[in-house]
Amino acid sequence: MKVFYYVSFLIVLTSLSCQSSKSNFTDMQIQNLETLVAGRHFKIESDRAYPQSSYAMQQVLNSGIMQPGSSSGTINLIGNSNFLKVSGDSISSYLPYFGERQMQVAYGGGDATIQLNGLVRNYQVKKNEKHGGYTISFEADSHAERFRVVLELFPNLKSEIRLSGASRHAISYSGQLSSVKE
Repeated sequence: MKVFYYVSFLIVLTSLSCQSSKSNFTDMQIQNLETLVAGRHFKIESDRAYPQSSYAMQQVLNSGIMQPGSSSGTINLIGNSNFLKVSGDSISSYLPYFGERQMQVAYGGGDATIQLNGLVRNYQVKKNEKHGGYTISFEADSHAERFRVVLELFPNLKSEIRLSGASRHAISYSGQLSSVKE
């Protein structure tokens, strides 16, 4: 008899956990995000950076030289100037970079940030039906490197940025999305 109750409990638990999850966002939040994405005029300010973990990065970031709230996997950006702005078919960014370089570094250490400026290429937008947000991907150039950029935008205006380039380890950022006046 006990086996029957255990099996029944497991079936109920499994059926509850397998139900499709519905978005917890309001229709107004989803519509606001749709307007921002369709207009292609928005700005993201990040509050956290997530560098690719490596032994060297762990040694540097765990040494205690980073600001409070930072570790080898998460860097607190609150109070640091940063942005990624999309304006039509153009992009501009100023994102601090934490990670390893695989090739040359610019004279004077000018590569401590990722500064994308110019036109975007291969701009693609995909609606995420699960949470009502969008995934936007494109390519953009800094002064010496081409980056693949993936933006995850959520109806509550939270965002994730993933950047990968040819000569740097990948890095991600999380932050807040806002509109930009044309």
